[in-house]
Amino acid sequence: MATISPERVKVAPGSWQGRRSVSSWFATARHALDRPLTSYYLLLGASALLLTIGLIMVLSASSVSSFRGTGDSYTVVKRQLLWVLLGLPAAWLASRLPHQWIRRLAWPGYIVSLTLLLLTTFLGEERNGNQNWLAVGPLAIQPSEIAKLGLVLWAANIYARKERRLDRVHEIMIPVVPGMLLATVLVVAGHDLGTALVLFAILLAMLWVVGAPARLFVFAVSIIGSVALFLATTNSERRDRLTSFVDPFTDFHGTGWQPAHGLYALSTGGWFGQGIGASTQKWGDLPEAHTDFIFAVLGEELGLVGTLLVVGLFFTIAYAALRVALHTTDPFTRYMTFGIIVWLLGQMIINVGMVLALLPVIGIPLPLVSYGGSALLPSLVALGLLVGFARREPEAAAALAARKRNRSAGLAASGRRLG
Repeated sequence: MATISPERVKVAPGSWQGRRSVSSWFATARHALDRPLTSYYLLLGASALLLTIGLIMVLSASSVSSFRGTGDSYTVVKRQLLWVLLGLPAAWLASRLPHQWIRRLAWPGYIVSLTLLLLTTFLGEERNGNQNWLAVGPLAIQPSEIAKLGLVLWAANIYARKERRLDRVHEIMIPVVPGMLLATVLVVAGHDLGTALVLFAILLAMLWVVGAPARLFVFAVSIIGSVALFLATTNSERRDRLTSFVDPFTDFHGTGWQPAHGLYALSTGGWFGQGIGASTQKWGDLPEAHTDFIFAVLGEELGLVGTLLVVGLFFTIAYAALRVALHTTDPFTRYMTFGIIVWLLGQMIINVGMVLALLPVIGIPLPLVSYGGSALLPSLVALGLLVGFARREPEAAAALAARKRNRSAGLAASGRRLG
């Protein structure tokens, strides 16, 4: 009769226990994700972490240039903190506004966006080759950043009103496609090709979510691709950026300077980075270190772990928002949520691709992380809207109401005991 060694007897239970613990972990994670308030807490947590990381990185990336320019290392981060203090109440208000009030802002938001873009076309200031800044007294803003939120809100409201008629192509096209293309043309007139691509991505996302036919996508991509290529090749600065991003070192002292030093910063970061504040590229070699190329400084100081954390937080926001969009029965919530997802996630992908030299340098900031109030304020309002949508999910609303009742009952019981 065969015998079984004691060693073999010990291994089998151990491996079984290991499989059981792994399956138990997955079951716990799945249970946590199935809770009513999961989307709400994921949106709040990921947004708060990104905002905190952004403030830390703006302080680090701008400290040298701030000190050289003003004698105070905190000049830029103080301005960013001011925008955060303005944006957080605006985001809270957006999360509490009823749907009817939000939708009433759709047409005013669109008209204001077009007006600001039109004023920028004729009266705007030129910076880094783009005429996309509008000075209002001592304050300079980028109307194209405000227009992203206004256009998403306007298109979502139009499609929600046409919900039952979206099986016809002309209902899908009019007036959203001409209206968004008009705004995109005004942005292109200011030579801001990066923002124009983001607006085009938002338009495609809205068309996809309402069920536009495939031939419409092929036609739109062909036309816009041809226009973008034409614009890129007819401007010497954009043409040089387009040809040098594949290998920035071919024109190291020219158009390749910024992407090459961005790669230097990322490569020296390693797994865990050089430490917060220890970047060497921010001392003058890396232009726009606290704006468009803040991801490079982040990679140098926090390493691969830090960059993956930031990218993961963006995908966490996208995942939570997607849950809201798929669970809702309100068409406006669904269209608005998809538009915001594509706006923020698409802009992140373009910025990261730009820093990694996978895409041309086209001047796109990293949402919530890069310096700039014109981009930060609309992004916070958009995230506030997403949080509000998550709060209004039927199961989430019931869970929040139950917690409020329990809290009130607990306070009442404590008061009776003290009395």
